[in-house]
Amino acid sequence: MLSSQPLPEPYASLPEAETLERIVRARAALGKKLFILGHHYQMDEIIRFADARGDSYRLSQIGSQQTEAQYIVFCGVHFMAESADILAQPGQQVILPDLAAGCSMADMATADQTEDAWETLERVCPGRTMPLTYMNSSAAIKAFVGKHGGSVTTSSNCRTAFEWAFEQRDKILFIPDEHLGRNTAFAMGVPLSKMAVWFPNLPQGGLTDKQIRDAKIILWKGCCSVHQKFGVADVPRVREALPGVKVIVHPECRYEVCQLADFVGSTDFIIKTITAAPAGSKWAVGTEIHLTSRLAQENPDKTIVSLAGIQCLCSTMFRIDPPHLLWVLENLLEGRVVNRIVVEPETKHWAQVALTRMLGLKAKTIAPAKPTAPAVAATAAAD
Repeated sequence: MLSSQPLPEPYASLPEAETLERIVRARAALGKKLFILGHHYQMDEIIRFADARGDSYRLSQIGSQQTEAQYIVFCGVHFMAESADILAQPGQQVILPDLAAGCSMADMATADQTEDAWETLERVCPGRTMPLTYMNSSAAIKAFVGKHGGSVTTSSNCRTAFEWAFEQRDKILFIPDEHLGRNTAFAMGVPLSKMAVWFPNLPQGGLTDKQIRDAKIILWKGCCSVHQKFGVADVPRVREALPGVKVIVHPECRYEVCQLADFVGSTDFIIKTITAAPAGSKWAVGTEIHLTSRLAQENPDKTIVSLAGIQCLCSTMFRIDPPHLLWVLENLLEGRVVNRIVVEPETKHWAQVALTRMLGLKAKTIAPAKPTAPAVAATAAAD
């Protein structure tokens, strides 16, 4: 993560109305040279200015397609802006309004830790492991995976990536979200007993040589700080409070929560499922609160609530606010690019290799591992 400077005065103390008015003016003045990307988890005050709204990888793709845009302002978090820079066209500059907008999950796996894990896995099981990384990881991790023959995955194509990996090797190292990896592998029929968790801060990941040899999936000890907040007790609580409610959760949620849910799927799957649902239906959603609230606003004919009894907010995403957006836009008007995200060439090359492999994967439906399990996941083009 790059160091972040405090928001300069007077931006930090501007009245909200003036801030929003100046954003409108700056955006209009920059015209087609500017393209603003807004992640689904952003606050509405940011989404209103986004030229495109979506998940991280899709937004990066959209940004690279804007051939007239010189400046891509990514209202998301650091790894997302890195992906946008990896895919950017020559001459495009990617900007993150606040460099402190990171991702706790991505920060749970460093390049050095990954190299150490790989050295151990190659010693214990030489040539048998395929590394895969979730999109929610740094450019350095994506590059590591690309260099060692692996692929990036999204939450919607994770099963396909696992199947592809098992066609070539008999073991997978999945970085950095243990929950997505466990939920995906279990849905494929891999028993929990064949999954081992790698703790990066423990010697040899806290595993014995035998545990490594016996495991089909090595799950990195990492998680999303938002989806981790949804607990097993939330499901019966919401079912009692809202009879007939359908529970739909993101696969970054804990295995136990996903097993109790009616539907499990990517952000795009959640949006499409609820949007297509009949009027009068009730939904408890296990994902970030800004998206859940927006779904409720956009589907007034349905009852849509958060699965948790608390506000599950992505606090780092929340750092991207109107004052920071105004600051970067007015700097662009004065010919200054602040908070530019640049991935160095070798890292960019190998990360592109891993992303290109991912594009070769065709997403498939994720079905339950057993007929009685209520949890299902579906195809979507988002992570």
